[in-house]
Amino acid sequence: MKFYTYDAAPSPQRVALYMKYKGITIDTQQIDMTAGEHLGDEYRAIVPDQTVPALVLDDGTVLSEVIGIIAYLEALYPETPLLGSTPLEKAMITSWNSKIYSMLYSSIADALRNTSPGFKGRALPGPLDLEQIPELAERGKIRINWAWKELNRELAKRQFIAGDKFSFADIDLLVAVGFSGWVKCKPPEELTRLHEYITRATAESVSYTHLTLPTKRIG
Repeated sequence: MKFYTYDAAPSPQRVALYMKYKGITIDTQQIDMTAGEHLGDEYRAIVPDQTVPALVLDDGTVLSEVIGIIAYLEALYPETPLLGSTPLEKAMITSWNSKIYSMLYSSIADALRNTSPGFKGRALPGPLDLEQIPELAERGKIRINWAWKELNRELAKRQFIAGDKFSFADIDLLVAVGFSGWVKCKPPEELTRLHEYITRATAESVSYTHLTLPTKRIG
């Protein structure tokens, strides 16, 4: 297997945090997204989607979606499960992964990719070139701020976002917190339950890994 990544970007960090937590080591190659390496012919020949991260299996199969990569690695390395052990745990974690992506990742991406000069003509990831729509950026910021309030309310009910155990849903949320700083929409200080959770989940994460959460902006 070979893992293609770019440490500064949020989606690669989701996988990197997972692998660090679980102690998984895979042959890894950095793809410099700021230099456009992911859009070049060489990378396209390996990963037709032209997205990062990607996991290329020994038989040539390419996994280029984060949740697919995580599901594959979880099946190979079931110790210290981060996608749940019981049917209910698995359902809750999957549900929260989906919610976090919809509430935060897509909203932050809208805010970033529709305003940053680095994404001019590249408003969506992948091979399709699309122009920026500034109105989507404004809508994205509204959605981000709403999401923080909803998460603050939810975290009154449990220790971690999907239950009482640290999971991949928490990794997703921690990375999203860092990613939100790229568009200056980090959680407001008055959302105390959310900030208590961030401290708690970060402590759980760094007890296994020293990977820094994303703060650097691309583009």
